[in-house]
Amino acid sequence: MTQRVFEDRRDAGRRLAILLREHGPWSHPVVLGIPRGGVPVAAPVAEALAAPLDVLVVRKLGLPHHEEVAMGAIGEEGARVLNEDVLRHGGVDERALAAVERRERAELEARVLRFRGDAPPIDLVGRSAIVVDDGVATGATAKVACLMARQRGAASVVLAVPVASPDAAVDLLASPAIDELVCLATPPTFMAVGQYYLDFGQTTDAEVQALLAAERRPR
Repeated sequence: MTQRVFEDRRDAGRRLAILLREHGPWSHPVVLGIPRGGVPVAAPVAEALAAPLDVLVVRKLGLPHHEEVAMGAIGEEGARVLNEDVLRHGGVDERALAAVERRERAELEARVLRFRGDAPPIDLVGRSAIVVDDGVATGATAKVACLMARQRGAASVVLAVPVASPDAAVDLLASPAIDELVCLATPPTFMAVGQYYLDFGQTTDAEVQALLAAERRPR
């Protein structure tokens, strides 16, 4: 596909929403952003589809001493996916993996409380779960988020992202947790998600909280 550059995450979400509407209609959709960066992409998608917005909180499991390399990812309710190739090549044993997971699980639980508070997650049973992130490099966090949606009873799980690496896209399409991948671009020269955004500043917790609070206000 031709290379695209997005102004910011909201611009990417608006363009992604157009593609999703072309692929629809969806059965009682729920839009689920992956915090933090996926939520400002998900908000205009939810608005365009007239669907509720929620979050699926996940954490990458970084390789010890090389935390930018994902050896897997975890999600709410015990969801976990592992990259066996990275674990093997990194020489990571069960004890080291458990230590990383313990640390990231504590942060995940803190973020669930921060973003959702006492509010329960939106019921996904029998609905189309549209999982949104700002892009996919390795696919570990996207995969565990889609697994969570499947475990919560979604009738179908759609992963929607503005940009993805070609290798990750192929891997995600092979995942039994994902029924469909909707993606604006899979550039062959992909190096990092941020290279496809003019503004890829870090999304803050406060921004995520504000977007979710706006969703919960009476209309």
